[in-house]
Amino acid sequence: MEKPCTLLVHFDKGSPSMANEIKADLEGSDVAAKVDAMKRAIMLLLNGETLPHLFITVVRYVLPSEDHTIQKLLLLYLEIVDKRDAASGKVLPEMILICQNLRNNLQHPNEYIRGVTLRFLCRLNEPELLEPLVPSILTNLEHRHHFIRRHALSAISAIYRLPHGDQLLPDAPDLVERSLAAEQDASARRNAFLMLCACAQEGAVACLLTNAEHVAEWPDLLQMAAVDLIRKVCRSPNRSDKGRYIKIIISLLSAANTAVVYESAGALVSLSSAPTAVRAAANTYCQLLSSQSDNNVKLIVLDRLHELRASHRDVMVDVVMDVLRALSSPNVDVRRKVLDLVLDLLTPRNVEEVVMYLKKEVVKTQAGELEKGGEYRQMLVQAIHACAVEHPEVAGSVVHLLMDFLGDTNVAAAVDVVLFVREIIETNPKLCVSMIQRLIDTFYQIRASRVCSCALWILGEYSLSLSEVESAISTIKLCLGDLPFYTVSEEGESTDSSKPAQPVVNSVTVSSRRPVVLADGTYATQSAAMETAISAPAVASGSLSSTQNLRSLILSGDFFLAAVVACTLTKLVLRLEEVQPSKVEANRASTGALLIMVSILQLGQSSYLSHPIDNDSYDRIVLCVRLLCNTGDDVRKVWLQSCRQSFTKMLAEKQFREIEEMKAKAQISHAQPDDLIDFYHLKSRRGMSQLELEDAVQDDLKAATGEFTKDADDANRLNHILQLTGFSDPVYAEAYVTVHHYDIVLDVTVINRTKETLQNLCLELATMGDLKLVDRPQNYTLAPESSKQIRANIKVSSTETGVIFGNIVYETSNVMERSVVVLNDIHIDIMDYISPATCADVAFRNMWAEFEWENKVAVNTVIQDEKEFLDHIIKSTNMKCLTPPSALDGECGFIAANLYAKSVFGEDALVNISVEKQADGKLSGYIRIRSKTQGIALSLGDKITLKQKGGSS
Repeated sequence: MEKPCTLLVHFDKGSPSMANEIKADLEGSDVAAKVDAMKRAIMLLLNGETLPHLFITVVRYVLPSEDHTIQKLLLLYLEIVDKRDAASGKVLPEMILICQNLRNNLQHPNEYIRGVTLRFLCRLNEPELLEPLVPSILTNLEHRHHFIRRHALSAISAIYRLPHGDQLLPDAPDLVERSLAAEQDASARRNAFLMLCACAQEGAVACLLTNAEHVAEWPDLLQMAAVDLIRKVCRSPNRSDKGRYIKIIISLLSAANTAVVYESAGALVSLSSAPTAVRAAANTYCQLLSSQSDNNVKLIVLDRLHELRASHRDVMVDVVMDVLRALSSPNVDVRRKVLDLVLDLLTPRNVEEVVMYLKKEVVKTQAGELEKGGEYRQMLVQAIHACAVEHPEVAGSVVHLLMDFLGDTNVAAAVDVVLFVREIIETNPKLCVSMIQRLIDTFYQIRASRVCSCALWILGEYSLSLSEVESAISTIKLCLGDLPFYTVSEEGESTDSSKPAQPVVNSVTVSSRRPVVLADGTYATQSAAMETAISAPAVASGSLSSTQNLRSLILSGDFFLAAVVACTLTKLVLRLEEVQPSKVEANRASTGALLIMVSILQLGQSSYLSHPIDNDSYDRIVLCVRLLCNTGDDVRKVWLQSCRQSFTKMLAEKQFREIEEMKAKAQISHAQPDDLIDFYHLKSRRGMSQLELEDAVQDDLKAATGEFTKDADDANRLNHILQLTGFSDPVYAEAYVTVHHYDIVLDVTVINRTKETLQNLCLELATMGDLKLVDRPQNYTLAPESSKQIRANIKVSSTETGVIFGNIVYETSNVMERSVVVLNDIHIDIMDYISPATCADVAFRNMWAEFEWENKVAVNTVIQDEKEFLDHIIKSTNMKCLTPPSALDGECGFIAANLYAKSVFGEDALVNISVEKQADGKLSGYIRIRSKTQGIALSLGDKITLKQKGGSS
């Protein structure tokens, strides 16, 4: 079994020949060979070799050496070598020689030898060896060199904390307290103070309160120890002197060391919930946020501010502008976390100031000098969108600026802008006219198909007046260019009809055509255009083509966009017939729209493009053609009213879901009617500061609202207890499993059910999956019918179902062989690591296309109702359904939904459920899981396969 040591180095197993070589080198006089031999011996011992005959050689030939390297290696060797007899458990007699050598080292004239020896004694657990060394250790407390005094205090602390250490050093706390009062070295004072905190807390508290006025002048190491002590002391309820500790903490907020400042702010929040204390902590965090350049530090500080926001939002609202200054960091993660925090702190009082700051940041991204400027601009647009939705009064000040980014090269940012425009134009009718005009002016700049589709929908729905409708139709025609979309030359070649020379204002164009022979011997027709300008200025050659964004997208084969163009023109023509008094103009517009649609259909069915038009787009355009040829009142109502009503309903459902999510996140606390409430107005205020009075008020409020109640009850804890052995086994064991993000803690209770003493009892654990044991449990001796609590820590590195298995090994006095009890396996559930989360539909689709790991699970269940099956999967997988309830309403025998969850490691889990009810009433279909890593996809698939067969149980 592996042995604990401060040195952990991998080394291959040894052989008898290697042991002989080590012994020969140790007996030689070559110092370098001895050093190498000691290193090999230590690594062999660490890997399980015994080397029983090497100890005497070390005593004879290594112990007398004066070389510092050899002495340091000797102490490492002594740390891991067996010091007790395996049979009797007594200290080996050879250790007397070692004890004499240690005493000599503690009196050695060289400070280094004394220091490393004292440091070694901190890891020595045998009282028989430590007892004769105590006088020499105490002598070193008064040594002139601080290096020795520092390690002497550490050795005294380690010895005193041993099971019988108070018998070896009964007056250790008094000695350390006197040393602390006279000590000047920062590290030595810290060691002394830590010893008092661990072994004589009252003495440490007395020292702290005595020097309360001078704590701000202490060294940073001692200040950190003082903060830890205050945290530990104030955990006990009803501390009457908590106000004095809070004053000390507040004085440390202005310390020179930033680590002390950070810890003091955290301690202040844990000690007091008074607004003054919380505000001081928040200001401290904001100062650290602006002064520290390390991005990791910024992220940690932002996490603390998020925690403050959850419990003290009213106080955090006052520091929102200080938090916004952290946007100057170039790191995207820091900026994202800052924006998330600021959006949670919006109020009608600060929203205008926040939006103006975000507006300035958007303008900065136009310079193009920022790293990842496009991604940062997208985050700013989303933040401004959220501000405008929650506080519509600020939309008018930013919407026109953002519309300049509709043609952004970052497609995601442009999509966010157009979605923002679509929502604001519906929720702010006063801005409708100006936004439509702005959209018409900037439409030609749009280069992304999805942005064009959404912008066209906006023009079709919100162009209401005669001038707006005519301007929208003219803009669409300009962006489509001349018709038809292609022409056929005499040789049968298809060419873009817009490719010939651009017309020039006030010019005469003379064209000539002639056949030419190409390099491969084929013939082609060459067109040449000569332009003679009659008057200046002329139109730039690229100006016309730069406005034909719709033409270029359609010629690239995007017939979905072509169908959107047809629908938009249809809506505009129908509305023009309502607002245009002249029937001739309305008919002319209808004829132009029909010509465009027919040209699109002609292009889609030609051989000019490699891919013909798809059936859906073809049917949609044909429907628009038929509608313009024969319009009825019912159809007109559907096209001009129902579509917008559906969008309004969608926005209302979105707002309702957001409100429901906010209610779900809110902490609901309940107090019992007979709980004790102390009214601070009736208390004596003598000697209480304003901070203590505020703290008393907050405590009363928490008691009244039930915030002091425990989150987890005993029944919930019982659900996490797992039986590891049977009741008939000689050793009974059960474990309480605690999963906290990256850590799994096993609290194992072991009970000796026999009448014999169990020696060297050890809990041996092993893991499968991305689990790793932090430390190995030690050997224990268990009396008859007694119990022992053993704790094992396990680190988790990814979201994957893991298994913990192992044995309990022990020895008895009657049987020399070791007995083994096999434990039941502990399965770590993936549900402990993922939690429901929300994301935008665009983000979900992007991740679905990006993630490479997919697990496809066939539906196999006894549930016959598709909605009941969906609810069962949501409950079993602990995921959030992103599909709105309105899309799941109705009875059609088919259901499709998207689920989303996020793990504690930041991994995304995407699930798509497609289920159809067959004629026999059974459900069929597939559940597809996608993730960035393989582990979460496989684990979630196994969970769904296991759970989908059952009902709601």
